[in-house]
Amino acid sequence: MELTLRAMLPEETKYTFRQSTQLQGQTGSIGHLRGDFDRNGTGFFTTWNDHFQELKTEEFKAEINDVIHALRFDPQYGGVLKDRDTMAKRCYSQSTCPIEDSSYGLRADTPNHTYMMRLDSSQGAYNFYVFCYKREWLDMHIDHAQQGIRFIDTEYNDLFHLADGESVTITAGYDGEKMNRTCRFIDPTHVEVGDNLYHIHEFAYRMKQAGNTVVPKETPDRKPSVTSQLAKQQAETVPKTKPPKKDKEAR
Repeated sequence: MELTLRAMLPEETKYTFRQSTQLQGQTGSIGHLRGDFDRNGTGFFTTWNDHFQELKTEEFKAEINDVIHALRFDPQYGGVLKDRDTMAKRCYSQSTCPIEDSSYGLRADTPNHTYMMRLDSSQGAYNFYVFCYKREWLDMHIDHAQQGIRFIDTEYNDLFHLADGESVTITAGYDGEKMNRTCRFIDPTHVEVGDNLYHIHEFAYRMKQAGNTVVPKETPDRKPSVTSQLAKQQAETVPKTKPPKKDKEAR
């Protein structure tokens, strides 16, 4: 079996989580395997979850068994799924990509499929998730998503761009509540904001109708640049206040 194993790239880590139905279809998401090493760290218990059952071919079913077996017992892959201690050594080496908290990412590829692994050697946690994809579909989506997500106003003027998986902060016009929503690239004119799918103009129209403002979410590593058009939009939504009245002089 032809199998390659490497550290995941930072932009690939989002594919180690459950995607929306829309993204599952675009990326050829077959399903995912979840497992743990039991309390003693040497057991091996797994659960499979289908995403698109029609993609779970006989070829794939035979292949995933071979892939998991190789990741457990073939020395050339370092026994990454052998037991908790062996996984921990691999996670804390330089050959994995940190994801969040105590999780790390590895990517395994065969000619037709990709196995995105999120690993966590903590006792009491699910120790691994293996998300399985049609390789060509996944790579095509990742490549297209590099162009980023375009946010516009209702006149199609650019406001800002986000990388796939970054977030916006929406400030509600009626009470000022701030809501952070993760955004995912669908295609150049469609975006997922939170759990909802929009055409980029539909999103702009809905935000304007509601009196909401939308800006990139600031993070410690990223302070978003604001275009002149976005600055203008923000200024237009700031409520105007009357100057305070001067006290009348006592007579």
